[in-house]
Amino acid sequence: MSKGPFRADHVGSLLRPAALKEARAKAASGAITRQALRDIEDACIRDVVSLQESAGLQAVTDGEFRRAMWHTDFLTGFDGIVSTHSQYAVKFHGKNGETAETSSMLVVNDKVRRSKPVMLDHFSYLKSVTSKTAKFCMPSATYLHLRGGRKLVDEAAYPDMAEFWNDIATVYQQEIDDLAKAGCSYVQLDDVSFAYLCDEGICQQIANDGEDPKRLPQLYTQIVNRLTAKRPPNMTVTIHTCRGNHDSMWMASGGYDAVAEAFFTEADVDGFFLEYDTDRAGGFEPLRFVPKHKKVVLGLVSSKEAALETKDALKRRIEEAAKHISIDQLCLSPQCGFASTAPGNRITEDVERRKLQLIVETAQEVWGTSV
Repeated sequence: MSKGPFRADHVGSLLRPAALKEARAKAASGAITRQALRDIEDACIRDVVSLQESAGLQAVTDGEFRRAMWHTDFLTGFDGIVSTHSQYAVKFHGKNGETAETSSMLVVNDKVRRSKPVMLDHFSYLKSVTSKTAKFCMPSATYLHLRGGRKLVDEAAYPDMAEFWNDIATVYQQEIDDLAKAGCSYVQLDDVSFAYLCDEGICQQIANDGEDPKRLPQLYTQIVNRLTAKRPPNMTVTIHTCRGNHDSMWMASGGYDAVAEAFFTEADVDGFFLEYDTDRAGGFEPLRFVPKHKKVVLGLVSSKEAALETKDALKRRIEEAAKHISIDQLCLSPQCGFASTAPGNRITEDVERRKLQLIVETAQEVWGTSV
């Protein structure tokens, strides 16, 4: 494998160091300038790039250190998309039975346009400080429809949803084109939609919102394909589907059976990052739908729990998956990012480093390489 996804890979977000969290709080209060915050971000990104490189990873990210959340900062970079607050019926769940709600919502209140690059500068800085493959992660646009459906998109701005999706595809294509021109060869779309559509409770909420959850896997697959339709041939595109990741909690449960056929067979991507760290993900049987020329990155290492997995346990899980898909199509990664939101999951930076190293070492033992 000469390009991503790599045998040892990771999802993208990494734990923010204390210095960065402190600087962001000071910038928010006006105690330091935006430029001072930028300088601290730069230094912290250099450090986290070094962490990834020293772990042996071939693809590195900026840890999403300039973002507060995995999706909001990017999507609100387009004109017409704004962040708001509204309670939603779906909750986060923790392993000890605790629950939490998120009030973060995105709505479309005007025509969606891209008046300037959204995160091109994020990528350009990352590429300047690594000799490895600089990987850029962006949220999938399906999130703009999943939590609320049609009512999230202003009818005065878009009486016809087809026009809305046309505009969304255009702005993503423009951003990806600029990334490609800046030397980006590896883009990952982060998408909660497909995993959420595997959860019966969430599907009921979607139905309550006036949408048909059974038609959404194919619709969302078509949208994903349009976002990257004009990427250059040398650009790898993967998609990570997530069951929720905040403060070591999750939102969705359920195997991939409900979406596998439409998602795996029709998505025009080079690889799938799939969460398989707990039984919430179901079995490996749906992997039979993955075409032979595509890769599956098994998210077997938890980014939520501090306990370090063993190589033997990881190898056994890889062997189980290989009963349904060729082992040559498989790779290994954490199940999600370590900090989809700035506070991060309930683990330490040392645990994060050890888990990344474990992934690299296990990949080398299974496939003879981490590349």
